[in-house]
Order: sequence, then structure tokens, then C-alpha cells
Amino acid sequence: MRKSDIAARIHSAAIHLLRRVRRDDPLMALSPARASVLSILVFGGPRMAGELTEAEQVAAPTMTKLINGLVRDGYVKKRKHPGDGRAVVITATPKAARALHEGRSRRIELLQSLFGDLDEEEWRTLDAAASIIERRV
Repeated sequence: MRKSDIAARIHSAAIHLLRRVRRDDPLMALSPARASVLSILVFGGPRMAGELTEAEQVAAPTMTKLINGLVRDGYVKKRKHPGDGRAVVITATPKAARALHEGRSRRIELLQSLFGDLDEEEWRTLDAAASIIERRV
């Protein structure tokens, strides 16, 4: 099999898998864009608005709108950067952390049920594949 065929299969499988777990997690009640921003903040720590804009590959006005909505809904707080009064640091609130951790737990449970009937060798193969992907991204 050609490397390009394998890469295409991984791409397709990743998209389908992500869509599947998102579809089955409406309890998180966050749009994909909001969940993605919160994921950066909850699992990666506070960021400046510009860093979030770059990470999410959106325009600054789009990120400002996302951040303001998250502030309004109690998911993030804004504060002045201690070293640069012009910059703003965005921090996840405990509400955001709860939502993300609970959502992650539900998705992990879903994945376990989707793959639950795999034998030990197939689980080891998935483990090896996950390790390879983690090293590269």
C-alpha cells in the first residue's frame, strides 16, 4: 500500500471518529469553536488572545467574539498581562474545566464502547498507533 493511501485513510478515519464522538456528546453544550478554545485553556493553561487567534487559525475579530461570549457565559476570565498592560490574558474558569473534563470522560467512555470488542492484540495496535501520532503532532 502507498503511503499516500495510508495517510488518506488516517485522515478520513480521524475526521469520522471526531464527528462520531462530537455527535454523541451534546451534554457539553458548547459549539466546536468554543470547545476548541476552552480545550487550549483548560489543558494548556492561560493564553493571550493573540495566541488563541493563532492556535485556532481565525481572524482576530472572530476570536474576540468567541472570548467575549465565553466571558459572558462564565467559561473564561480576562485579566491584564502583568508585564504588558496592553495585552490581555485569558484564563479558563472552574466551570470550563468541569465542562471539558466531563466531556472528555464521556468521549473516552464512548471510544471504549466503540472499540470494546477488540482483542488484546488490536488494543496493542491502537496503542502503538496512538503513540506514533502523539510523537508527530
